[in-house]
Amino acid sequence: MVFRKLPGVSAPGMGLRLSQKFVFLLFLSGLVTLCFGALFFLPDSVRLKRIFLSKNESPAVTARSEGEARDPPRKAAGEPLKVEAGGKLRVSRRPSVTHDARTLERSVGTQERTQVDAVDGARDAATRDGKEGGKGATYEMFKKCLLKPALGVDRGKPADPQTVQRRDKVREMMKFAWDNYKQYAWGKNELRPLTRNGHIGTMFGGLRGASIVDSLDTLYIMGLTEDYQEAKEWVHNNLDLNSNGEASLFEVNIRYVGGLLSAYYLTGEEVFKQKVLELGEKLLPKPHGLYPNFLSPVSGNWVQHHVSLGGLGDSFYEYLIKSYLMSDKTDEQAKRMYYSALEAIEANMVQKSPGGLTYVAEWRGGVLDHKMGHLACFSGGMVGIGADHGTLEKRQHYLDLAAEITHTCHESYSRSATKLGPEAFRFDGGAEATATRLSDRYYILRPEVIESYMYMWRLTHDPKYRQWGWEAVEALEKHCRVDSGYSGIRDVYASTVSHDNMQQSFFLSETLKAEGLK
Repeated sequence: MVFRKLPGVSAPGMGLRLSQKFVFLLFLSGLVTLCFGALFFLPDSVRLKRIFLSKNESPAVTARSEGEARDPPRKAAGEPLKVEAGGKLRVSRRPSVTHDARTLERSVGTQERTQVDAVDGARDAATRDGKEGGKGATYEMFKKCLLKPALGVDRGKPADPQTVQRRDKVREMMKFAWDNYKQYAWGKNELRPLTRNGHIGTMFGGLRGASIVDSLDTLYIMGLTEDYQEAKEWVHNNLDLNSNGEASLFEVNIRYVGGLLSAYYLTGEEVFKQKVLELGEKLLPKPHGLYPNFLSPVSGNWVQHHVSLGGLGDSFYEYLIKSYLMSDKTDEQAKRMYYSALEAIEANMVQKSPGGLTYVAEWRGGVLDHKMGHLACFSGGMVGIGADHGTLEKRQHYLDLAAEITHTCHESYSRSATKLGPEAFRFDGGAEATATRLSDRYYILRPEVIESYMYMWRLTHDPKYRQWGWEAVEALEKHCRVDSGYSGIRDVYASTVSHDNMQQSFFLSETLKAEGLK
């Protein structure tokens, strides 16, 4: 069996307990989800400095996991899951191939709205606890690194009424999706909105509550305070990390590690830090090499020689540039690796179609596959945020490249009947930005295109990116909203949609969050 392991980058000044560079990247993969959303949520001149994590080993939190009870604040009944020796999750690095799984992490921003005083009080209490802790870096130390509060000036309230109205609509969408998850699938990983029941699946290795953990930061920033408090109580009382299943490292990392770190970043609640450190210890593999998507855990050699900015490969490149930025621009190794990789990607994988669309193909053993996945559409935003930090003569070039890639991904949406994009689209056989295979025509509420709209709006203030994002909201409402939540669709080119009965957790934590940040 071939396993995947993500390579790492250094993190000077971060105060992490483990010395391996790979370890920092594992935690960073989740933390960037919230950090960069908050960064762009602030005025344009603001940049974050560093993130401090405790050097101390946090004690495990005793909790139960079945979490199937309807009442959110209660501890769930049920027998505890079996635990392997040492409490380790069996980690699989195989790609997910069904609609039940995301094969990519899209790390993007957060959403705001007004925040209620009760939640601020929780943050203050956590800060006091940090001061009293005495040893290691504290949440108070972390807060001193922020030039502005995480929620921005006047809590980020936009000035123009149209943007206020649109953000209120996105907040209503979040509330609708969350309430139905809470009613029909509380404690399970995801909601099946058509059949009104929960879904657990196998890719999380027996862990439960993916939608709860994944949504913590969105609930907090949108000011859904009661829902946030219920979610926090569930994490404290019911999130059991002692699981005996085989888990996807990537999926557990992005949804659970990312969700917990994002919540800790915003609130300073110790329960989130304790949980994420406990989980991180169970997930850490031994670091190996770089760049291709697959390696053998036995030999340490690369296998399959598949290079992609889509599923399995994307996060590595994204985390390099974000690691550099989040280290207060001190992680020179990450910077060198990112720009070196970007030059190679542009030289070997970036292509121009006969119709003038710029896309990123996949490289398979030296042969280009002229396909671009929805998952690879994060790259518009990635290239954009890195534009200002390359060599002077390349800065405008990279911003232009980011805009071209984002435009191509928008075309994949605008050329479908539903105005939502397919899982993958091709540029061969006369096709441009359209799916030519039936197996690629589905849409599962993915965030990548919308995230690039958000980044490009923040970088350029070109109003077309806001408009494109709003068109996506209208399409989601028209084609994906059902009586009890939101569902993916099986064919974006069909005028009459067929729903797949799955409200993915990343729809709450990423898609709606990115929509609200424009």
